[in-house]
Amino acid sequence: MPEAHTHFARTTITAALPYTNGPIHIGHLAGVYVPADIYSRYLRLKHHPVLFVCGSDEHGVAIPMKAKKEGVSPQALIDKYHGIIKKSFADFGIAFDNYSRTSAQVHHQTASDFFKTLHGNDDFIEEVSEQLYDPEARQFLADRFVVGTCPKCGHTEAYGDQCENCGSSLNATDLIGPRSVISGAAPVLKNTRHWFLPLDRYEGFLKDWILEGHKEDWKPNVYGQCKSWIDDGLKPRAVTRDLDWGIPVPLEGAGGKVLYVWFDAPIGYISSTKEWAALEGQDWKPWWQSEDTRLLHFIGKDNIVFHCIIFPTMLKAHGGYILPDNVPANEFLNLEGQKLSTSRNWAVWLHEYLEEFPGMQDVLRYTLTANAPETKDNDFTWKDFQARNNNELVAILGNFVNRVTVLTHKYLDGQIAAPGTLTENDRVTLTEIREYPARIGNSLDRFRFREASQELMNLARLGNKYLADEEPWKVVKQAPQRAATILYVGLQVAAALAVLSEPFLPFTAQKLRAILNAEAADALPGWDAIASTEALLPEGHTIGETQLLFRKIEDSEIQAQLDKLEATKKSNAMSESQAAPQKDTITYDDFSKLDLRVGTILEAEKMPKAKKLIVMKVDTGIDTRTIVSGIAEHFQPEQLIGKQVTVLVNLAPRPLRGVESQGMILLAEDKDGKLVFVGPDGTPVANGSPIT
Repeated sequence: MPEAHTHFARTTITAALPYTNGPIHIGHLAGVYVPADIYSRYLRLKHHPVLFVCGSDEHGVAIPMKAKKEGVSPQALIDKYHGIIKKSFADFGIAFDNYSRTSAQVHHQTASDFFKTLHGNDDFIEEVSEQLYDPEARQFLADRFVVGTCPKCGHTEAYGDQCENCGSSLNATDLIGPRSVISGAAPVLKNTRHWFLPLDRYEGFLKDWILEGHKEDWKPNVYGQCKSWIDDGLKPRAVTRDLDWGIPVPLEGAGGKVLYVWFDAPIGYISSTKEWAALEGQDWKPWWQSEDTRLLHFIGKDNIVFHCIIFPTMLKAHGGYILPDNVPANEFLNLEGQKLSTSRNWAVWLHEYLEEFPGMQDVLRYTLTANAPETKDNDFTWKDFQARNNNELVAILGNFVNRVTVLTHKYLDGQIAAPGTLTENDRVTLTEIREYPARIGNSLDRFRFREASQELMNLARLGNKYLADEEPWKVVKQAPQRAATILYVGLQVAAALAVLSEPFLPFTAQKLRAILNAEAADALPGWDAIASTEALLPEGHTIGETQLLFRKIEDSEIQAQLDKLEATKKSNAMSESQAAPQKDTITYDDFSKLDLRVGTILEAEKMPKAKKLIVMKVDTGIDTRTIVSGIAEHFQPEQLIGKQVTVLVNLAPRPLRGVESQGMILLAEDKDGKLVFVGPDGTPVANGSPIT
């Protein structure tokens, strides 16, 4: 496969802007920042012009919500987390050319100008629509300020933009029984004016550009999600919000409205580039407006639609901008079998990792790369982290470098001797070294970072096997010249590792260069030059002092991390088991309207394509009716048949995934978070018996 970047004069790489409502965790790193950093470092080693930009995403409804929870102002909140995130990235070795923030003046100006250009070109639809309004707080409720019951799965804590239980995208007005997060009040509908980007106008362009133009080169998960959205028919999407935190809509009469965060955030890539250009005395435009520039977006799968459909539509509508050449989105990373959660503190936070494992940035980089969620969700476990370090980095890469350098000091006083006559194994090994830049590069050019990391480890395995086959510690007694030749070949492997490991293990590569006394940039050949260089380290060169590249991770260190997670799990369980606040007082007349009866479950089966729903036939004593309940993660259908339960029989029917549910079964959560039935205690009761 030809190298994709060779068709372009330069490459602009963006990494999804992290949200400043919390620190960076391993899910962010595995999905976005480590692969983006590997690829940008790889291009730099090949002397290809690359600009790697990012910045903090500091607008949106989650910011004032989190600020209120922490008892600080939104500005104080974003300053706090922007500082933590930026320092963590720098300490971890994510080598951005510029890391900006969307609260910067250059971003406010860039986003405002972008909006005004589209508005001036009549690219927006202006509409007055009914939106939810909190009569107590006296403000419109942006999506995350509303919670209620999901109309698709029945989850009672769905947000106004998405149900995190079933993953469905929602509008706040879709929620059943919505309530305001601010005051708890039931919102009312009230007219408000907003501007919409008419995505439907661009369906033809998107079909040609994505469905025809990128069918072969985009990852299946990216292409498939885009195709699903386009096939379902695109609809206008609001670009403004009623909110007091964000970039004000730059139009007269638009007071109290800001740019919707999904509109302003991707423009942050452009404003970050402008900020970099101003600092470096460069022109920003070639990186965004030149047809010989390749644009790459590194993101997680939850951002595919924004970067493949919405942002390209914005760029197309504006005119003059290039479109992304590829969007190598990754799936999600779980932690010890559970979904990562910022709100529940179920995460490995980067800033904490750096404190608890000082000097071991590359161990985490390698583990996250070797286990990257490229095609499916993957799981990070501390045991695997330990095994990757001890069994691969220490036992393979570190072991090889230590053996070859220790022996060189022991037998040759650290100096590389002129090789003697080369054997067949010598020649094969030297030839294979020269093949590794292309092998690793071929994987990287296809965004297969896991595969590339294992090719790098195979080069270390080649070195280990060569030393084991040739046994210089035995040969040196009878043939010191032959032993010197063996070490010469072994050190060529080490030199190649010093260059080719840099994108994956930048701190290790630097340490290895010091061991080889090759710290100067030109002391070793570049990435491509390895394939044609006779001797990466020439005869007469003296290597530096030997040191261990990695240390073994002890069981006690891993147990400490597992204990930390267990404490988090217990804390969450206690927090979630606390009784909910009492609801509003009702009268006896209100209560008497509830018709609660004993019923028996006659049939039960899982609803197709629904993770949590079970469809049941229940004899209520009045009739036999269908009830749908989100209990599939707690019960198997066969466990339910014959079970007597309490049924709210006069609840208005409602459709769930195309099935009408005609009542509700009462359940409660125990202290472990498991659902239990509320009703008869085992003594048979006639179906239809009222609960009084």
